[in-house]
Amino acid sequence: MQLVPSRSAAPLSSLALFLLLCCHMTSTLSQKSGSALAVVENTEGEVEVTDVGDEGDFEVVQPTEEWQTLKPGQAVPAGSHVRLNLQTGQREVRLGEEQLKYLDQEHRETEETSISPEELKRVMKKIKEDIKPESAEHQDSVASRFRPMEELKREMDELDLLVQTDDQIMRRLLEQFNSSSSTTEQRLSILLELEYLVHQVDNAQNLCSMGGLQLVVETLNSSDFRLQESSAFVLGSAVSSNPEVQVKAMEGGALQTLLTMLATDQPLWVKKKVLFAVASLLRNFPFAQRHFLSRGGLQVLSELFRGDRGGVLRTRIVTMLYDMISEKELISQAGLDPGLHASHQELLRQYSLVSLREGLLEEGWCSLIPELLDSTEHDFREKALRAMLALAPVCVDQYRSHSSLKASLLLLREQYQDMIQSQMILGEENEYFEEMMDLINALHVKLR
Repeated sequence: MQLVPSRSAAPLSSLALFLLLCCHMTSTLSQKSGSALAVVENTEGEVEVTDVGDEGDFEVVQPTEEWQTLKPGQAVPAGSHVRLNLQTGQREVRLGEEQLKYLDQEHRETEETSISPEELKRVMKKIKEDIKPESAEHQDSVASRFRPMEELKREMDELDLLVQTDDQIMRRLLEQFNSSSSTTEQRLSILLELEYLVHQVDNAQNLCSMGGLQLVVETLNSSDFRLQESSAFVLGSAVSSNPEVQVKAMEGGALQTLLTMLATDQPLWVKKKVLFAVASLLRNFPFAQRHFLSRGGLQVLSELFRGDRGGVLRTRIVTMLYDMISEKELISQAGLDPGLHASHQELLRQYSLVSLREGLLEEGWCSLIPELLDSTEHDFREKALRAMLALAPVCVDQYRSHSSLKASLLLLREQYQDMIQSQMILGEENEYFEEMMDLINALHVKLR
């Protein structure tokens, strides 16, 4: 097939038509065959597109994305885009649309999945250049927030600071306490620090070995009520759950000094701390409990109970007595085990020498404790009910002969029933009030 353009000046529409036909023929031929096409000009000046097949003498031009000029006798691969440049009159060729799409896709995938060695070197160089100034700036920033170690050591030496252990601190405090130049305020501050330290078992034991515990016991005899209170506080904290220190305190005469303080005229806030020290000294220590009873401890407490109208000391006293009764009961129950260890057998023997319930009966506690039921405080009532139940084996006859005890129990039961119903209506917890009802009912059963 031949396309023959006119030699004369052709209209622009004819040229456009010619280009469209060339592109159409090129595309059609490329779809029918994978061979190359030759665009040639014959001897008569005619432009001719020829299929050269898979082999031939034509020079095949490899098109690119850019337009390039075709010379006579050159062939192009199938699918190429051929045009006539109207300005130069030359034929030009580039990749076809399908080839361009494929090239663009391949180019994008290549960019996404691979980096050339030159590009990698350039990027690494850029990273190093960016990091160096930032790293230096970061180091300066970190260094500015900290002080050199030598400077800190120098300032520590100037301040004469020394890290001390608890033992060293207690020794220093005891030396200051014994100093004749120390004021009362300084001694009060020292006792406060000691009270904080002796909560640790080892510190309390070390205080004994330093002679500090004996110093605290001696301070109980001070004429200053504040020193009496603070020393009783230190003593109670030191002996609490610490058998070794309890023994040292008993050897140092602490129990007798504390009982003397309770029996004499002291401010209420002093006696509260003294009661704390006595309770801590007696807890789980049958040897001290036996000496407490033999030295008139229950009589001292009964007088203190009768003289306390506010109820603060009464509650502390009843709580202490209840704890002593309960722990002896627990030890007695454990003693029924035939396989009990020898140490527990000895503990059981020591508790058997403590006639606590009998002593409470003799000192009139069976009628004293029910007085707490008249209090409006739930806590006071609870402590009284628990203590009365614990004393029921020896006090039940006196409970039955008590003029107003049954009436008080009935009144309390009605009050707590109303409280339980109110709590249920409001949807609130009433476990505490139910527990109080259980105590009242249990005591009521004892009185039948």
